[in-house]
Amino acid sequence: MLRRLDKIRFRGHKRDDFLDPAESPNASDTECGDEIPLKVPRTAPPRDSEELRDPAGPGTRIMAAGVQDFNRTESDRLNEIKGHLEIALLEKHFLQEELRKLREETNAETLRQELERERQRRLELEQRVQEVLKTRSEEQPAQQPPKGQTQVNNGADRRGQGLCTRLQKWFYDRFGEYVEDFRFQPEESTVEAEEPLSARRLTENMRRLKRGAKPVTNFVKNLSALSDWYSVYTSAIAFIVYMNAVWHGWAIPMFLFLAILRLSLNYLIARGWRIQWSIVPEVSEAVEPPKEDLTVSEKFQLVLDVAQKAQNLFGKMADILEKIKNLFMWVQPEITQKLYVALWAAFLASCFFPYRLVGLAMGLYAGVKFFLIDFVFKRCPRLRAKYDTPYIIWRSLPTDPQLKERASTATVSRRLQTASSRSCVPSAPAGPGRDEDSGRFHSTKKGNFHEIFNLTENERPLAVCENGWRCCLINRDRKMPTDYIRNGVLYVTENYLCFESSKSGSSKRNKVIKLVDITDIQKYKVLSVLPGSGMGIAVSTPSTQKPLVFGAMVHRDEAFEAIFSQYMKITSAAAAGGDS
Repeated sequence: MLRRLDKIRFRGHKRDDFLDPAESPNASDTECGDEIPLKVPRTAPPRDSEELRDPAGPGTRIMAAGVQDFNRTESDRLNEIKGHLEIALLEKHFLQEELRKLREETNAETLRQELERERQRRLELEQRVQEVLKTRSEEQPAQQPPKGQTQVNNGADRRGQGLCTRLQKWFYDRFGEYVEDFRFQPEESTVEAEEPLSARRLTENMRRLKRGAKPVTNFVKNLSALSDWYSVYTSAIAFIVYMNAVWHGWAIPMFLFLAILRLSLNYLIARGWRIQWSIVPEVSEAVEPPKEDLTVSEKFQLVLDVAQKAQNLFGKMADILEKIKNLFMWVQPEITQKLYVALWAAFLASCFFPYRLVGLAMGLYAGVKFFLIDFVFKRCPRLRAKYDTPYIIWRSLPTDPQLKERASTATVSRRLQTASSRSCVPSAPAGPGRDEDSGRFHSTKKGNFHEIFNLTENERPLAVCENGWRCCLINRDRKMPTDYIRNGVLYVTENYLCFESSKSGSSKRNKVIKLVDITDIQKYKVLSVLPGSGMGIAVSTPSTQKPLVFGAMVHRDEAFEAIFSQYMKITSAAAAGGDS
């Protein structure tokens, strides 16, 4: 019996090898397991004294201790299994959401429909070809002439057919290849296979992008050094040569000669010559060799660093493209009007003045602007901010996020103006108040806000969460996976915390919590194995044994500040009312 208990007691893995993220909302990155009780060797006391102490015998006491250890280890294993089950369910939910998004993005249904249409067309074409072949086979016996006439015209037909076949063969041999090139064929839509996400592949692509853009960045640096007169002699020689070439009409041949010279130097460099010419001295950056074995945290940090660089690069590129788009789309008419007038002036000048004179004027202006005016403007920022027209236009062009921010501030200012105008009215007839009107005005995708959550009409989301925060509700009191995790949107009003489920159905899936009933609210980390402070909020109420967790929130800090400030305001008001 004792051997069986020892086998059951030490079966399975140790407690320290597992993490239990469901122990408490304050789960951290370093969680310790329960210590496994050590098996302490017992010294056998004298038999007479042991029998006097325990009349039931020594076997009963040892057996009771083994049963207690067995119960404790079994409960620990159950807690471990429960924690891992929670993590598996959460990962399954996230993977299902990602799969749904990928299906929506790839449009598999439309591709399947197009494939069915192409199959139908192919079948129709095959049927038509068979019908044509069948009709031709039926017409050939009917068109055969009589035998007598055939014998008369046989010699002439043979000579004519032989000449025609020779002519066709010669023509096909000489020009058949060129004729085949002009044959129209339907375009084939090929879908490229996308590579899976890999930290090493992402880092290598960023390095390739940096190496590929290095010649362009070096060229831009050299141009900037010429304009800044980094090397006085080089900039002076370039200025004199350029102005002389423009004056004599050799600007285009000069640029072509420079391109040929650059290609010649690149050929010599490719052959092994060591040729280096640059106005700005190049600084060699130390390249770290890629590590072969990386831990999970190092891989995660590497992905974060590369993602941050890609985010900044894409942001700069998006700003440039959006500014160009807004310049041509008359987003700011006073700026686009200047470009419009300049284009009309250039068009009229090209119509009435000779091209040589127009090219001379543009070339001289470009040289003076690049070598002299930009140098003065870069040294005098205040002068540039007043008189540099291209710089002023580029800085004043808005991006799309700036336009959205301006629109939101304009709507808020209009609401404040209407609210102030209503408050200035001395008296008003009895009827619905301002809060009720605003409550009726606000609505979600499924209907009015107060009707969805069965609240009064004056309850509406705060200004900071009018559109809500996307999250998933994790209710660990429920046993079913469908009730365990729900996807939806979280709102906070003046008195309630409301969760709207994204699944269609009755309002029983929605969750409404009074802010007064909340006993504790704090930031929560759903998966403790990941670095960072987490993306969840844990809310404790008397009606739930375990706290409700709102996880996978992108704007977690903003939501926590809004909910916590409103919660403190409500609790302080309730405490003040109780004291009075």
